Amino acid sequence: MTVTAVLPGDYTVRSPEPTDAEALFGMFVAYNTPLIGYADGTVDEVADRIVEPGFDRTTDGFLVLAKDGLPVGYGTTFGKGDRQIVGIQVWSQQPAVADWLFDRTMRRAREMGRERGHAEVTVDTDVYRADKPLRALLARNDFTTGTTYHRMQINHTEPVAIPEVPAGVVVRRGALDDATRWTAHQVILDCHRDHYGFAERPHEEWIEWFDATSTFDWSQMTLLEIDGQAVAVRVCSDKYLETDNCGSVDTVGVLGEFRGRGLAKFLLHDAFALDAAAGRVGTILDVDTNNPTSALGLYQSVGMSPTLVSDGWRRILPIA
Repeated sequence: MTVTAVLPGDYTVRSPEPTDAEALFGMFVAYNTPLIGYADGTVDEVADRIVEPGFDRTTDGFLVLAKDGLPVGYGTTFGKGDRQIVGIQVWSQQPAVADWLFDRTMRRAREMGRERGHAEVTVDTDVYRADKPLRALLARNDFTTGTTYHRMQINHTEPVAIPEVPAGVVVRRGALDDATRWTAHQVILDCHRDHYGFAERPHEEWIEWFDATSTFDWSQMTLLEIDGQAVAVRVCSDKYLETDNCGSVDTVGVLGEFRGRGLAKFLLHDAFALDAAAGRVGTILDVDTNNPTSALGLYQSVGMSPTLVSDGWRRILPIA
C-alpha cells in the first residue's frame, strides 16, 4: 500500500516566481551550509533555474511557504528530451515537507511520462554525499545510487603557461553565429550519448538556455578542428566567479575517434591559462566518476583535486 505524504497544515504551496530567487537562495544557504560549509550557488543562479527553458514553473515547481511567507521547502521536476528521463530535486530541512515534496515531484514525473505515452520513466536526482536525511528518503523509496560526481579544482598560485596547440589542430574561439552553435551542439551530443543521465536537448531549447544563463557568454565556447571537421568542444562560464573567483569548465568533449591525441588536456590547460591570466585563483569543474571516457583520471593528471562529492540516485518508475 502506498502512503501519500501530507503537507503540514501551517504551510502553503504555490509555483515559484522569478521574484522568489532571493528568498529561495536564503533557504539554500540554510540547507547547504550545515552539509558542505557554504551556499553552493548564487541568487542569479537560482533565478536562472526558475526561468530555465524546458522548465514550466507553473506545473513543475513547488514552493512551500511558512506562515511568515518565507520558503521552507522547494521541489522541482524537469523533463529531459522526450521525458523518458526526468530529473527531480527536493530541498527542505523539515522532514514532513521533504516527504510531501518528494511525493509531489514523483507524481509529476509520472504525469510527464503518461503525457508522452511511456510505460516507464527513469527518475534521476543528485544528492550531496553528506545529505544523510535525503539519502535515507530516497533509499526508502526504492532509489539506488547510479554514479558519483566529484567537483574538481586546481588553484593558480602563479602564472600558467599557455599550452602549445597540438599539431594539425585549429582552435575556433567563440560561437557567435548560428552555424558554429549548431556544430558545437552536435559535437556535445555526439560526445555524451553514452553518459549517465544523457537526454538529447532540442537545439532551440539549448540555445535559449545558454542565452538565458546569466553567467555565460557565447565567447566562452571553444571548438577544435582537424582537417576542417569540428572534433572537440569546451564550454566555460562564470559560474564560480562570484563565489570563488574561479573559472568554470562546464563541458569538455572529444569525438571518440579523436581521443588519445591530447585534445582534452590541451583544452583544460588552455582554460587554466586563460583563467590565471584573468586573475582567477583557480578553475573548477564537475565530473561523473563513471564517465566512460575515464575523465576523472584525466582531470587528476592535469593537477585537479576533488573538493566535493555527490551521488546520482535513480529509480525506474512505472507509469501505470
